[in-house]
Amino acid sequence: MEKFITIGERLSTTAPIVNKAFLERDPEPILKRAKAQLDAGATYLDVNIGPAEGYGEDLMKWAVQLLQSNFDNVPLALDTSNKAAIEAGISVYNRSKGKPIVNSADAAGRIENIDLAAANDAIVIALCNGEGIAADNDERMGYCTMLLERGLSLGLTEDDMWFDPLFVVIKGMQDKQMDVLNFIGDLTDMGLKTTGGLSNNSNGMPKHIRPIMDSAMVAMAMMKGMTSAIVNPNDLRLMETIKSCDIIRNATLYADSYLEV
Repeated sequence: MEKFITIGERLSTTAPIVNKAFLERDPEPILKRAKAQLDAGATYLDVNIGPAEGYGEDLMKWAVQLLQSNFDNVPLALDTSNKAAIEAGISVYNRSKGKPIVNSADAAGRIENIDLAAANDAIVIALCNGEGIAADNDERMGYCTMLLERGLSLGLTEDDMWFDPLFVVIKGMQDKQMDVLNFIGDLTDMGLKTTGGLSNNSNGMPKHIRPIMDSAMVAMAMMKGMTSAIVNPNDLRLMETIKSCDIIRNATLYADSYLEV
């Protein structure tokens, strides 16, 4: 079994300090947040520049080159609705530590990101939804099948498509949580890779509860075979849970120092 893949989420324009740094091309806050995530055990870094209309291509190139030159060609997920910016980032991307990830495609307005990933030999995160969140697992599977068939027809392999079941908020959708987890199990049984924004499930909860709930959710998702998640690597409880689950799943070799690796 492969080690669980964590995609660090803390380089996003939703954080004011990051948005300001991107707009001003100020490397210090970007590098500080990147280092903290990598030191905590992140495998990939998600680089979310927002829509970045009119300047996205230059910004994504700057961000990719800044991060890869400072952190030994760290693999990146390029996260924006601006397709030209994704392609610009890929054009300067060093693949020595892994292919770039296109974040993300869906079965509606962003389905062409499947084509973009195929044309650029990239991994793509494929959201199992259309215009809205799927009502049930039959609908999720329909979207998954549509995205998978499109990707395979364009030359992507199954390993290049990471399917996102879409974690949904527990406060208000508590009765849907096992559906999401069971769908991860269904995709695992099909031999498909899975990822997703883990912290969506704990949105709206008190700050002290969120790490507890996120840790419980990732443990249950990993038990269902989930291969990756988009997370906050600086959540110590969460990362300790992921590393411990990898030991139990026999994905990493136990040593007394395993939490420090």
